[in-house]
Amino acid sequence: MDHEIAWTPGAAGHASAGPEDVLRLLRNTVRAEPGGRVEIAVAACEMCGPEEMEFEAAKGECFCVGCRIPLGITDGYVHPATARPCRLEPSGAPLPPASPGPGFEPSDLPRCPAGHDVFHVAVALALAADGVLRGISVGLRCPEDGALCLYVDNARVVPRAA
Repeated sequence: MDHEIAWTPGAAGHASAGPEDVLRLLRNTVRAEPGGRVEIAVAACEMCGPEEMEFEAAKGECFCVGCRIPLGITDGYVHPATARPCRLEPSGAPLPPASPGPGFEPSDLPRCPAGHDVFHVAVALALAADGVLRGISVGLRCPEDGALCLYVDNARVVPRAA
C-alpha cells in the first residue's frame, strides 16, 4: 500500500497560525490502551533549544534544520523516559516511504503543496500503563503556508530484539 500524504490548508496569515494547528490535527489519532495515556506535544530540538522548532522529514523521521539530529521517531528515542530500541509497524495507514540504503530519494522527502520542505512537527505518543511506548502519530505543518498533514498515522511501536 502506497503512502500518499493528504495535505489540508492551515491557518497561514491568521492570528491563530502556528504550531498549535498541528496539535489539533493529532487529537484522537493515537489510541491509548486501557490504563494508558496519550501525550501530544510540538517538537523542539533538544540540542538547539526550545526555540528551534523547524524540521525536515525523510523516511518517517524528522531532522532538526539547525543541527540535523533526528527526533527519534523511527527508533524509539522520541520519548526519553521510555527510550528503548524499536521499529514502527503500520496499523491501518501505511508508513512513510523509505528507500533502501542510507541516502534519500525524492519520494522519501515530503513537500507541502506549495513545495516547501521545512515543517513544524507535533508528536502524539500512546503510552501503556507501565509507561512503555505503544503507538505514535506525527503531524507536519508548513510554517510558510500553514498546510497540514498526518505524516505517521497511529503506527504501532514494536520492540527490537536485543
